[in-house]
Amino acid sequence: MDCRSDASLATEAAGAPVTKERKLNLDLQQELPKPYLARALVAVDPSHPNGTEGWDNRNMSVLQQHVAFFDRNGDGKVYPWETYQGFRAIGCGFLTSLGAAIFVNLFLSFPTQQGWIPSPLFPIYIRNIHKAKHGSDSETYDTEGRFDPSKFDAIFSKYARTHANALTANEVSTMLKANRNALDFIGRVINFAEWELLYSLGKDENGLLHRETVRSVFDGSLFVQLEEEKKKKMTMKSI
Repeated sequence: MDCRSDASLATEAAGAPVTKERKLNLDLQQELPKPYLARALVAVDPSHPNGTEGWDNRNMSVLQQHVAFFDRNGDGKVYPWETYQGFRAIGCGFLTSLGAAIFVNLFLSFPTQQGWIPSPLFPIYIRNIHKAKHGSDSETYDTEGRFDPSKFDAIFSKYARTHANALTANEVSTMLKANRNALDFIGRVINFAEWELLYSLGKDENGLLHRETVRSVFDGSLFVQLEEEKKKKMTMKSI
């Protein structure tokens, strides 16, 4: 017999209107097994209970998989020129890719270093990428780089108002503002840049950023997809 009161399961509080405005999915438990359990190897949601079909996780955490796309030679480190190559591969322009190569490695290199002496080449060590996790984000990655299904689902249950499984530009902006942590200037800037880039690359012809696009960026499979699409376009132009 369940003796818990209704209050113990409530997700809204009358004294905090924001809890009613940003709703949680009360049916997630029925849609996905153990949604509260952060997955180390796969990015899951109700439509993908086993993660991305055919995706090789290589025994990496989901966060490591996200970053590994930019490790172009597979040595476990991402150098600035590899960051540049990776951004160019997914369709970013020269200036965007150059800026990413500078700022991404500048901010993420030292936190992932093996010791206290920084490398002049600014490599990002994939093994330690969890140490570079920033604030003001959706918290879909936990502090160890696992994928938290409940946090991912909350992106859409809280902010997707026009379409249940897609975000408009205004909804992305609303989410970014809501996720800001106090006094976290760096985290805010990085989170803004990440989502603006994702929106520009992943939105459809109607300006919608779909749930599957967002899910696939977390495990890095979206990057592979974008690279393949760019190669196909280049091939078509050469014919």
